[in-house]
Amino acid sequence: MSPVEKSAIRKVAIRLVPFVALMFFINYLDRTAIGFAAPNGMESDLALSAAQFGFASGVFFIGYILLEVPSNLALHKFGARKWLARIMVTWGVVALLFTWVQNFEQLVVLRFLLGVMEAGFFPGAILFLSLWVPARHRSKILALFYLAQPLTTVIGAPLAGWLISHDGAFFGLEGWRFMFLGVSVPAIVIGVVAWFYLKDRPSDAKWLTREEQVWLTGALQKEAATKTGSTAGGKHPSMWKVFGNGRVWMLSFIYFGFVYGLYALAFFLPTIIGGFQEQYGTDFSITERGFITAIPYVPAAIALYFWSRDATKRGLRTWHIALPALVGAVSIPLALFAGSPAATIAVIAVTAMAIFAALPNFWTLPTQFLTGVAAAAGIALINTIGNLAGFSAPYITGAVTDWTGNYEVPMFIVGGFMLLSAVLMVVLSRMKKPDGAATPEEARDLAATAGLD
Repeated sequence: MSPVEKSAIRKVAIRLVPFVALMFFINYLDRTAIGFAAPNGMESDLALSAAQFGFASGVFFIGYILLEVPSNLALHKFGARKWLARIMVTWGVVALLFTWVQNFEQLVVLRFLLGVMEAGFFPGAILFLSLWVPARHRSKILALFYLAQPLTTVIGAPLAGWLISHDGAFFGLEGWRFMFLGVSVPAIVIGVVAWFYLKDRPSDAKWLTREEQVWLTGALQKEAATKTGSTAGGKHPSMWKVFGNGRVWMLSFIYFGFVYGLYALAFFLPTIIGGFQEQYGTDFSITERGFITAIPYVPAAIALYFWSRDATKRGLRTWHIALPALVGAVSIPLALFAGSPAATIAVIAVTAMAIFAALPNFWTLPTQFLTGVAAAAGIALINTIGNLAGFSAPYITGAVTDWTGNYEVPMFIVGGFMLLSAVLMVVLSRMKKPDGAATPEEARDLAATAGLD
């Protein structure tokens, strides 16, 4: 690695990744705050059943899915700086309104609107970072970015617990309402800051030297010319060709399994911990529950970092994604038979480690064979299909729990979807000739760049 390359990547890692990760931290905290509120007063105050809570949690993803692809295409057209800032400010305003929600119907409407306003943020952030670093550095950069998601729970769960514990301390607001207030304001503030702080491309960054700007721009342009999302003339195909690409759809279904496991944990782990008192005779305060919820995500963050580091060092292999999916599929049903709070949290920690170890490596795949508008559409489509699990996981988990009276069947369903992700990842690596618009030459290029062997 040349000195210019090394310094350019280091500056991107220091100047951009922490800020975009902070945006992701706030994003994930706002969308999962309902999981902290539910067992700490919201369910009883709004008279919600488990199925109603699951539906309200999941309806977020209906609005999110409807506008995912259009939002990411708008980001490609108007630039990441403007569009990501717009997304943050508008979702912050909607998140603030949860402070005054009065019933199930209002909760559903606000969750739907939150999804509409947040649509495009995550794939937009992935696309934005991919426009700043070449593929050989992308796994490392995305791993640093993705650390924000487990850290959201590590930091956010105790923070949410602390805010909830201040019941009636702020203008008489119930603790869970005060929590919604406390986690929504940062989105608006950081959204305004993003407008001035972010830059759309390396050539706009004054914190890079001229040599670093030239190297990054040249490396990214050279890489783009070899991808299936561009032609020899440097033009991008219609985004509609992405919708007929077999690899994009296969990646979408793989991601579905991971997201199903992720949100089943995110929305229902606080409720499961709240049930320890009845199940095991334990008694935890609201703040203690917040810290217990955070425990599985500490080793998850560590696993994410070192697993992605290994993928960067060795080159991404199929087992970097398939093996964690298999571990998650086996571990999450085992949590039901752990026998104690400590053992239950330990097994859930293994599941969290598996999910987060795979996700940043997974997201290096689309940008290794798509570019330009095809990348914007492809990443958004994968995230859209995956986030169908964001709706179905909490709703199915809640409905089946109401039906069976326990979490056993829902957790086996989670394990089944993660097993499907592992199987599909292996199938993808064995595909000799993808369908859709891809040619045999493109298939060989994908195998070479992605290292799927």
